[in-house]
This record gives sequence, structure tokens and C-alpha cells, in this order.
Amino acid sequence: MTARTLGSESPDLTVVRTQVDGILDGFLAAKARAATARYLPGEIPRILHDFLSSGGKRLRPLLCVTGWRAAGGDGDEGPVLRVAASLEMFHAFALIHDDIMDHSTTRRGHPTVHNTLAALHHEGRTRAAADDLGAGAAILIGDLALAWSDELLHTAGLTRSRLVRILPLIDAMRTEVMYGQYLDLASTGHPTDDVDRALTIIHYKTAKYTCERPLQIGATLAGADDELRTALSDFALPLGEAFQLRDDLLGVYGDPDRTGKPTLDDLRDGKHTTLAALALKLATPDQAARLRRLLGDPDLTEEQAEDARRVITATGARDMVEQMIRARCAQADHALSRSTIPPAAAATLRELARAATKRTT
Repeated sequence: MTARTLGSESPDLTVVRTQVDGILDGFLAAKARAATARYLPGEIPRILHDFLSSGGKRLRPLLCVTGWRAAGGDGDEGPVLRVAASLEMFHAFALIHDDIMDHSTTRRGHPTVHNTLAALHHEGRTRAAADDLGAGAAILIGDLALAWSDELLHTAGLTRSRLVRILPLIDAMRTEVMYGQYLDLASTGHPTDDVDRALTIIHYKTAKYTCERPLQIGATLAGADDELRTALSDFALPLGEAFQLRDDLLGVYGDPDRTGKPTLDDLRDGKHTTLAALALKLATPDQAARLRRLLGDPDLTEEQAEDARRVITATGARDMVEQMIRARCAQADHALSRSTIPPAAAATLRELARAATKRTT
């Protein structure tokens, strides 16, 4: 690509998505050819490719490229796009493992990777044996996605100095999301009225991982100073919290045909979400007793789930979460307004914020 000044330009998000998808497609096609040549299981890169191609917002890559533009990134954007693609590959690892931990059956309207593998290897096995094999194989594919995210990063064509600058951010991002996932797992099945704990989970599992670190990584590739990185964090952290709060609402009240995920999973698992914590905090004694009977019941029926939704709504928790989303969106917008982020990049960030928080999927 010819060199041009990009800091004052707004990235075409559709083009960036297409470019990132092209990098992932090409990378996995090469892995499939290498597997075939060495008589290795070609279904591994194929299943990972199908998973990556089944949807997804590509929010992390988009924020990475936008962060680069915001910091005045110019010249060949190929290495930055490859770094952005590595973030999406890492996200695939996280989602595959998350679905195993949550015993999820679908993701983006398709069977989860572990269910796909169980179906692939069911012949001659009991259902339980096929499920065990599917979970174990999915862990391995997730591990490969993690390793391949590193390969994408280290073959991105970055100069040594640029790589050295972003590695601490990538290490921090990976560490933070693992801690967030651990907190989520440890709290699942025992929802309480501890709203602060629910927000701590959101902070590490989503806000920093989904929004802050990708923006910082992109900006650092363009040589951003501490002031700009702080401004990006001031925008990204409330946005990330709003994103997860919306996800929590969709996990209970969403339309599965649009979200691609069941609306029973969070309730059956007893996820310690901000929505559940607020409902328990605001509930009357009778409402709290009903919720404690329902939340975390693995055999919860749709009728019982609807009862739980009615109680949660009646406590005012649903409305309060909507208010929290609006407040965090306003906070993120205010952070942009008072920053020195170029107007074009700020406009793109506002577009991404709207898409992330007003979604129905």
C-alpha cells in the first residue's frame, strides 16, 4: 500500500473486517495444506476456520486498527492488520474454552466447537464418551488457536522496537482475561447481591480485554504517548463495561434467533452477573427467595425461566442495568470529547460504541 497520513482519516470498518478475515482465511488455509502434506488431521484448521467464519463482531481488531489511526499511524498497514487478526485468533481460543466451561451448546447460532467435535466422532462411542472426546479435542483446538495467535503476531512484519513495545500490553491482556474468567467461574452457581464483585468480573473479563488493550496495542504500534493511551483507556473502560452489561441483558432477555445463544444458560448456570446481583440486592424477601430457588437450577424450564425474568424485571434490576449502560456510554463519549484524539478516529470510536452497546445480537 502507498504511504499516506492516516491519523486524520477514519478507517472503513467494513474494509478492515474484510482484510482481517482475509488474513485469517489465508493463514488457516496454509495450515490446512500443511496438515494434509504431513498426513495430520485436516479437520482441525477447518473447524477453527468454520468457527471464525460463523460470525463475530471483530470488535477487537477494529479497535486495534482504530487505535493505530488515532495515534497517527501511517504507511503500510499490513503489519497492523496482522496484529489485529492475531487478537481475533486469541479471542477464538478464549471463546472455545469458555463454551466448554459454560457447557454451552451453541455460539452464533451454530453448534459450539466441542459439540461439533462430539458429533464428528460419535460413531462407535456412547454419548458420554463422544462428549468427553469433543470437550478434550476442543481444548486442543483452543490451545492451537492460542499458539497460532502468537504465530500471527510474530510473523506480522513488525520491527523489533514495535514488537517490544506491544508485548507487555499483550501479556497484560492475556493475564487479565484469565483472571476475569477465573473470577467468573468461581462465582458461577452462587449468585449473590455483591454488585462490586460482578463489576470486577466485567472489568477484567471484558472491559480491559475487549476494548482497552486492543485500542492501546494499536495506538502503541503508532508510537502513542502516555497521554493518548490514557485518553483511550478513559473511553474504552466504560465502553467495555457497557458492552458486557448489554451482553448480560441479552443473555436473559434476548431473542435466541438473533443472538445465536440460548436465554436459559445464564439462568441455569447461576451466572454472577450485575443483572442477577442487582436483582437480589433490590428484591423483597419473597422475590429473593424465588430467585435463589431458580438461579443456578440446571433443570430450569422455559416456564421457570420466564418466572425468573418477571421477578428480575419487577425488582427494577433490568431498568437499572439499562441506566448503567447509558451512564457508561455517556462517560465514554465525554472522554472522547475532552481528548485530543483526531475527530475522524473519534467518530469511528463513537460508531463502534453505538454498535457494541445498542445491539440485539
